[in-house]
Amino acid sequence: MLGYSIKEIAAALNVSPAVLKKRLYDARRTLRTSLHVSNVVTVFHDLYEGGAKMLHIVNGDHVGETLKRAAIPGDVLVWREVYPVGPAFLDMEDRECRTMRAAYLEREMGIPANDYVRVCEEQERELGRFGTYDEVVMWFEHDLFDQTMLWYLLRWFAGRPLGRTKLSLLCIGEFPGIDRFRGLGQLTVEQLETLSGTWRPVGRREFETGAKLWEAYASPSLETHALALSCDTSALPYARSAFRWHLARLPSVRNGLGIVEQTTLVALRDGARAATDLFRDVGDRIGDLGMGDMEYWHRLRSMAERPKALIRFVDEAERPSTCSAANTLPVSARRVELTVFGRTAEAGETDAIREIEMDEWYGGLRLDGRIDWRWDAKTERAVLQI
Repeated sequence: MLGYSIKEIAAALNVSPAVLKKRLYDARRTLRTSLHVSNVVTVFHDLYEGGAKMLHIVNGDHVGETLKRAAIPGDVLVWREVYPVGPAFLDMEDRECRTMRAAYLEREMGIPANDYVRVCEEQERELGRFGTYDEVVMWFEHDLFDQTMLWYLLRWFAGRPLGRTKLSLLCIGEFPGIDRFRGLGQLTVEQLETLSGTWRPVGRREFETGAKLWEAYASPSLETHALALSCDTSALPYARSAFRWHLARLPSVRNGLGIVEQTTLVALRDGARAATDLFRDVGDRIGDLGMGDMEYWHRLRSMAERPKALIRFVDEAERPSTCSAANTLPVSARRVELTVFGRTAEAGETDAIREIEMDEWYGGLRLDGRIDWRWDAKTERAVLQI
């Protein structure tokens, strides 16, 4: 009833799947003799066959656990990726590309490379068994974090014969009674249950749009990224907005900084802040990025570690300290303040990227060394900087 798989129930009860199957068979047989209903055939099918086999793909462990507790039948696959961070490639399963991405995530976010590779392989094996299900439902939100997952998965499914499996999509950007909707993780079991059955079938237009956007997102060409905004993305209502947020992360015409760095400097303008408070403040201002805390700590470290730092971390005695290997305090436990250079950049008085050694990935676009263009969000195009 709660959607747990045979494997999960067996593990919880500390028995083998074979023993569990025998127990379930006996239980169903006993229950059938006790039921007094008019439509015995339908009830028998639901109890013995389990009804339609469904697989739900969600974006995080919290949503996955809530969905398992809801009265929504089916297995749950939590897709564990963070595509807005680090290099993205057309084929994320390519061994060489995976090795490069794993090394980046270990270096910049502290995710052990072996763990990352293992999780990827496990979830891909689960996804590869989609043909054993009658329906696969993807649960995603409006923000960039979720939309990149959606684009990737739509392209993945578009390249495979679905057979008898039906692919469906539930994608929302709001929920009744929640003024500031940030995502499915905010919803209770009861609220998630109200969404059951509201998903829509995925058709040719959704497949084509998702594939096109992932190909643009994973491209090493700035022009390809920019051209994505001129495509018809109406099949996926939140796609264009999400792609605009992606491009807003690029060096801007105002001061050479992306939206995360700019928003952080603005939030710090009036004084030092605890990193956790800063994360919440910045998240409220640019919530459509769907940026998690690990990604934000990475961005803060980057702003502090560059040869010309925009911010600095301050310890409990209010003494400036560098973010070095000797400093064992995690970013989340620090206080943050602007440097003089950061104040100049926040005021738009300098083109900060000219003085910062940049080496960063945004999807398939690598920004390394001297960047001779800036992103103009108003005109939605790149402007050459001389």
